[in-house]
Amino acid sequence: MESFFIENLGISKSVYSYVVLPLIIYLSRLTDVSLNTLRQIFVISGRRKQAPIIGIFESLLWLIAVSTIMQNLNNPTCYLAYAAGFASGIYIGMTIEEKLALGKVMVRVITRREATDLIEYLRTTKFGFTYVEGEGKRENVKLIFSVIQRQDLPELINIINQFNPNAFYTVETVRYASQPGYYSMIDEKGGLFSFFSNLKRR
Repeated sequence: MESFFIENLGISKSVYSYVVLPLIIYLSRLTDVSLNTLRQIFVISGRRKQAPIIGIFESLLWLIAVSTIMQNLNNPTCYLAYAAGFASGIYIGMTIEEKLALGKVMVRVITRREATDLIEYLRTTKFGFTYVEGEGKRENVKLIFSVIQRQDLPELINIINQFNPNAFYTVETVRYASQPGYYSMIDEKGGLFSFFSNLKRR
């Protein structure tokens, strides 16, 4: 690699050592950590086809970063590039995860107020739900459960805040959801192409 940059591209050895090498390490680490975040999302979501493919590229990029550092242990800029790439990869991975909003979540709403208006409005929307009455520490409460696509979460939260702004709600990741003719929360036909299409749309 060194001879390619120095002999073919005419880059000086100092520029290669303190600019090109750290940049290669930084980009490799940034990409592999971002892919690691994405792979974990797919593993949790049960996407068996996509996760191993991403794992291949992730491991290759990690090997490039580590092997480059091992060959240049006396170059402190390589260590800084490795650490910076790791930190940047975490941020990029979290950003991608937020943009994709893959999978389903369960929203649990607990309110002390009368929930009739909220329930009636939810009946007019695409969201399915289950409503039950419960007993809290001091008084009776109303509970609403709904399993929705994660990308629809902001819409449902806005509806809840509109009718019951003081309601307490929690959001949990759902790995599998059993429905008639629908055994899994995962659309196996989507593949990587639908994943990138979803990212582009958002």
